[in-house]
Amino acid sequence: MHFAPAHDHWLDLNDLVTALLAQGRLHKGGAEQALNAGREPRHNAVHPLVLLASLQLIDPGRPGKALDLETLTAWLAEQCQQPYMRIDPLKIDVVTVTGLMSLAFAQRHEILAVAADQQSITIASAQPGVSRWEADLKQVLKRPIKRVVANPLDIQRLNVEFFQLARSVNGATLNDHKTSKQANLEQLLTLGGGQTPDANDAHIVNIVDWLFQYAFEQRASDIHIEPRSEQGGVRFRIDGVLHNVYQFPTQVTTAVVSRLKSLGRMNVA
Repeated sequence: MHFAPAHDHWLDLNDLVTALLAQGRLHKGGAEQALNAGREPRHNAVHPLVLLASLQLIDPGRPGKALDLETLTAWLAEQCQQPYMRIDPLKIDVVTVTGLMSLAFAQRHEILAVAADQQSITIASAQPGVSRWEADLKQVLKRPIKRVVANPLDIQRLNVEFFQLARSVNGATLNDHKTSKQANLEQLLTLGGGQTPDANDAHIVNIVDWLFQYAFEQRASDIHIEPRSEQGGVRFRIDGVLHNVYQFPTQVTTAVVSRLKSLGRMNVA
């Protein structure tokens, strides 16, 4: 059974359960459990794949294993004849992809830009039957759209993380432009002492918090911050290999370093 609707069609739990049951990927008891769970009002706003995965139903196609979210996502991609992608955040150019659309647009359509070049834009979607947004993006971006299907929770989480990070970097950059080029960023970013951080401090704090959280999620052993003349680089060491993570404007990189020195109580010039 393949899902190839002529018009926009949001995923329906009943359709998914019927297909899984017909293909031997779900027992009858599991199907009934899923449909009963879908009738509960608290699940109305939950993505159907997320709901199915949360039930940890036995997968007859993989003895001894449950239908987890990645397995269901890969299965859905095959049904819809669209490529499946397991998103690797370290391979995404956050600056580029967050400039392609607004967070509101991405969240409304459950999509995430994951790659862009001069020839095309690659968009991960959790709703492969919905395509109305494609025309809007093509008109604005003037490039073809390549679609992939990805884990809906990853799309939701990374959208928020990427756009919050981009907003903090932009805010810190704009605030820095308002100050004198001769100003000492160490003084601008004085933290603690009972003082309420100004807007610039808040942006830098958000960026540093994100760096620590992201490094922890990726199991990085080291965070490398590399100031350069135009753009500062951030790299994580994971399993002994350095991975590019993000590029900050020079003034933001300096502010991030200042924040880290403040946190570490490092009296280093």
